[in-house]
Parts: sequence; structure tokens; C-alpha cells
Amino acid sequence: MYLDECGEGPVTCSPVPRFGLGTNYVDAKGMSCKYSFMIIGSRLRKLREERHFSQGDIEKRTGLLRCYVSRVENGHTVPSLETLERLASALELPLYMLFYEGDEPPALPKLSKRQSAEELALAEASAEERRFLTKVRKLFTKINARDRRLLLFLAQKLASR
Repeated sequence: MYLDECGEGPVTCSPVPRFGLGTNYVDAKGMSCKYSFMIIGSRLRKLREERHFSQGDIEKRTGLLRCYVSRVENGHTVPSLETLERLASALELPLYMLFYEGDEPPALPKLSKRQSAEELALAEASAEERRFLTKVRKLFTKINARDRRLLLFLAQKLASR
């Protein structure tokens, strides 16, 4: 039994087999229950049994009570991220393996190259501001560290007026 999405009343989720797609969990009204912790629990049990660990072994390795490990595996308790990290460590696995069934890490998405703060500032600046900032940057390289701090302090004071 779980609270509904609004936290107002209890909802009992029942397993409903989907043809070739595993099991879906629905409440009494036939609405889908979105409780991924049931999947996490069965995944934890599978990984634990593959490594021939008992729930007692996990208790010794994590400090979590055996009954708590059982409740997580059976989908009665939602573990925090910190708890999942402890369980992954006890199973001698990287954390992502609790969520991913492949042997190799998932492929990273192709992300665009990040711009530095300087590149972002120059991109948003007008042509005149870009020329000014370029001159300041060139001059800054010729100034020693103590004078740079002094110059920055003066700029901050002028800006706060």
C-alpha cells in the first residue's frame, strides 16, 4: 500500500502482466503506478544472488539491517541515493549497474562543446565591448599578480558606486 500522487490516500498496486513486456503495476482504478523502486528491488536481489551474498552479508557490509534490505528488495521501501551507494559498494559494483543491465557502461550522449565563461561573455558583448575586453586581457597578462588583485579591487569599488 502506498499514498497516491497527492499524498492523500492509500493506493494498492497490483501486478498486471504485459505480453512480452514484463509487469506493469496498476492501482484499483486501473491507473498505472510509477514505482520504479520495485524494479530497483528486484535488480538488487538479482545482483546480490549473482554474487552469492546473503542479506546478512549485505547487512555486515553496509550496516543496514537485514530486514531493511529485504524490504527494499521486495519493493516495500524506497532507498535513498546514499543507501543505493552503500548497497552498490557492498555488491562491489559501480552505482550505475543498479539501474543498467548491460555489461559495459552505457554510451555517453554526444554533447556540444562547452564554452568557457570568457567565450560566453565575448559572444554576448557588442563589437566595441569585445575589442575592449581583448585589450584588457592582453594587458592583464603583463601585470603581476599583486597588481591584478589591486586592479580587480578598484574595478569592484567603481562598480559598486
